[in-house]
Amino acid sequence: MPEGDTIYRAAAKLRDAIGRQVIRNAETRSQTFPAKSLIGEPLTKIEALGKHLLMHLGDGRVLHSHMGMTGSWHVYQTQQAWTKPSHQAEVVLRFEHADAVCFSPKLIELLAPGELKRHLWLTRLGPDLLADILDMDEAIARFHRHDTSPIGEAVMNQAIVCGIGHVCKSELLFLQQLHPRTYVRDLSDEQLISLITRSTKLLKRNVNGGPRRTRFRGDGITKWVYGRQGEPCLKCGATIQLTRQGDLGRTTYYCPSCQRFGDGLKA
Repeated sequence: MPEGDTIYRAAAKLRDAIGRQVIRNAETRSQTFPAKSLIGEPLTKIEALGKHLLMHLGDGRVLHSHMGMTGSWHVYQTQQAWTKPSHQAEVVLRFEHADAVCFSPKLIELLAPGELKRHLWLTRLGPDLLADILDMDEAIARFHRHDTSPIGEAVMNQAIVCGIGHVCKSELLFLQQLHPRTYVRDLSDEQLISLITRSTKLLKRNVNGGPRRTRFRGDGITKWVYGRQGEPCLKCGATIQLTRQGDLGRTTYYCPSCQRFGDGLKA
């Protein structure tokens, strides 16, 4: 699943290639998406908001996309061969010298002027961990509203803070020495501040592209626990384990020794 740093990177690439240009042509394979209504509209702003990407148009409408598990935005020079098959292209925006192609999004929709402020998903999002200014007090307050949630579920709840995905979750909890089933109510404000601060650092380290990594030891191993079930912990040697949490059974990798469950609680 694309994380906040992936969408941040995509928005930056789109801004560099097509920012403030006029849409010369627009195509879609959807029977309901009004692609032709985009023709002639200039882009006024392209921004990332957690895992959502927003393209603001000159007439006040907003092209909103959510990549889900496998979606992505690509930029190609005119006539350049695509690296993904054309049948996966949901929307194609053509500019003077480049094309922006959205492949396999979970959602892509065109919002009317003013609709962004009333959007069911977007209005519920918590503070963006990659925003220029992060509202720490609001982030902590939102965590406290979910005191009975395990932290492994809470950090993925985009209504608390937005931007964390599967990789960042596992690596973040390991580095903070928190068992994924620890309840939010058992964490102090100081622990939450440390957790939020570290999550921002992890995401910002990956905004410039390249394979995602959270470990920088020069030995070729780029992650502490993610994807390493059954392998030894790089700090203590214990065996990395995997647990599934929430209604969707999302996976979290952790070290049972470095991330001990709370006293008197059962894992």
